[in-house]
Amino acid sequence: MEESWQKAAWRRRCLLLILTVIPSLAASWVMYGILPNKQTPLLNAVIALLFAALFTWVSMGFWSAVAGLLVLLFRHDRFVVTAGLPDGVPLAPEARAAILFPLFNEDVSRVIEGVRVVWRSLAATGCQANFDIYILSDSTNPDAWVNEEEAWHALCQEESAGDHIFYRHRKINRKGKSGNVADFCRRWGADCPYMIVFDADSLIVGKTLVRMVRAMESRPDIGILQTTPKAINSRSLIARVQQFANHLYGPAFAAGLHYWQLGDAQYWGHNAIIRTEQFIRHCHLPVLLGRKPLGGPILSHDFVEAAHMRRAGYGVWLAYELDGSYEETPPSLIDELIRDRRWCQGNLQHSKLVFAQGFSLTHRALFINGIMSYLSALLWFFFLLVSSFHAVAILFNLPDYFPDGTLFPVCPEFFSGWMLALCTGTAVLLFLPKFFVLVLVLAKGGAGVFGGGPALVASAVLELLLSALLAPVRMLYHSLFIITTLLGFTVRWNTQNRDASGTTWLQAIRFHWWGVVIGVVWGAFMYLINPDFFLWLSPIIAGLILSVPLSVLTSRVGVGTGAVRAGLFLTPADIRPAAELRALAWRMAHKEKAVTEAPGFIRAVTTPSVHSLHVAMTPDKPAVVAEKEALLDDLVEKAVRTGPDGLSRSEKILLLSSPRHLSRLHALVWRLEDAAAWGIP
Repeated sequence: MEESWQKAAWRRRCLLLILTVIPSLAASWVMYGILPNKQTPLLNAVIALLFAALFTWVSMGFWSAVAGLLVLLFRHDRFVVTAGLPDGVPLAPEARAAILFPLFNEDVSRVIEGVRVVWRSLAATGCQANFDIYILSDSTNPDAWVNEEEAWHALCQEESAGDHIFYRHRKINRKGKSGNVADFCRRWGADCPYMIVFDADSLIVGKTLVRMVRAMESRPDIGILQTTPKAINSRSLIARVQQFANHLYGPAFAAGLHYWQLGDAQYWGHNAIIRTEQFIRHCHLPVLLGRKPLGGPILSHDFVEAAHMRRAGYGVWLAYELDGSYEETPPSLIDELIRDRRWCQGNLQHSKLVFAQGFSLTHRALFINGIMSYLSALLWFFFLLVSSFHAVAILFNLPDYFPDGTLFPVCPEFFSGWMLALCTGTAVLLFLPKFFVLVLVLAKGGAGVFGGGPALVASAVLELLLSALLAPVRMLYHSLFIITTLLGFTVRWNTQNRDASGTTWLQAIRFHWWGVVIGVVWGAFMYLINPDFFLWLSPIIAGLILSVPLSVLTSRVGVGTGAVRAGLFLTPADIRPAAELRALAWRMAHKEKAVTEAPGFIRAVTTPSVHSLHVAMTPDKPAVVAEKEALLDDLVEKAVRTGPDGLSRSEKILLLSSPRHLSRLHALVWRLEDAAAWGIP
């Protein structure tokens, strides 16, 4: 099988190279020839080179979508990984999988309800005994730590699953999520042949989980099997639009990626099953040489782990055909851009691995592709700036009517028809795949799960318009991320905001003001100097100038809800939700509010049951260094004297990490005559 798919992959990638490189070279050559100002050949060459790079980038996406459309249209793919697998047959007892939920200061109620839904969904398959769930906490918030323990303990009691659902809190969250997964592998990796990595907001239904394990059992040559998650639970307008685009266009683009990549696919870090022993043996992440941000621990670890797995001889496959895999999206434009800042730095680190020894050519290309997902924004920005400079230079450089001493004047030519054709061709490459997907869905009668034909078309048009307005904002910020990373500014991997509370006007102004200024100055200058070029530039200028109201309005839940009520941006997850999605929505809507509003740390000190649970779950390791023991003694006295508000977050974590000192504090607080600060009347 491996030899067969590798031959097919080689032929397909050669075809992709021909389809992208040759048209891009031809288009850039035409671009260079039709630029009107021949007195600036260097400037013209820069414009043509930037255009070539961008045209190639756009062509890659176009042909990937076309391939996916053809696969979906003819429903023929001889390399589908899960084809022919039996359903309803119990898994072998030795086919055990660990489901990992890595946490970092998350909303524990959402995570626990997700775990509950997954566990009950597995029970419906009859294969529940083949799975264990590990909640792996890296939380640095003391209240979150205690809340997680309480929620886990309650879940185990309610589901009678104490021997299958486990919780671990890591005191030092070294290397973030990748370090969290590595810690699991060291502790429990030998117990489970497979591990299925989730995000905190992930959900995979039981039937799909069983099918993933069955696929790994039937194909020992697969090291990683990645599903394609569908967006769910979107409430704000921007999240609704992204969920709609994900459900409508995602299947075609995923099928296209599979067509070109086959067993050299990428791993996205979650909603994937991994062969544990091979992951431990081959996927150790190196520490990159050099100073941060490009050196040091690898942030975007998933692509690197996939490259290591493939280097070891195991396939990495994209199971685009599997349903029942879900995730959530950022609730605002600002949250999306903050997340992209982290991803940008992580992807740029891959530049140090492009020429690393042993990686396949395809995974080197995937490293470059990941870099280009952000670098392309900077190239677009440079292309627009250089084109603007060129438009100004045309007006201020007098043409040479008698070049090289010719007897007859040569007038400068501007091939407006060719320029229009090139711009139109680029737009076609960008938008035609979406049009094809829309036509395919309508032709096959799939509009019903998107609210009907008219609603689907209206939603697609509005999604296109909103994406066009937001594209300049994303371009500007991605360009900034590239520049600041290369200048040495680093970023920490913080908790992703999942609260759809909306962006305030003040927040939007503080975040976007400089982009608005650039748009106003750039647009006004070009309007005064070259009004014709301003018309070409106006969509970019409009997006930048409108970034503040766009950021605010698209983050509002009310606007998103209003769109849904109008029948817009509906998806199959709304029209025909899986039973697991309905169960999760019901659980979150009817979850019981805590009787007490006391933070987790205070409850760990004052509430006997919570205190006992935390002490029982925290290993008691006496301080090796005398200074640390003295510090903990001082913290107990400080806590008694000042109350919980007098302690910093790190001091609370230290006390929670020492059961002996926490127990001493528990006893002293209950002996206080006035313990109102601790919530004790």
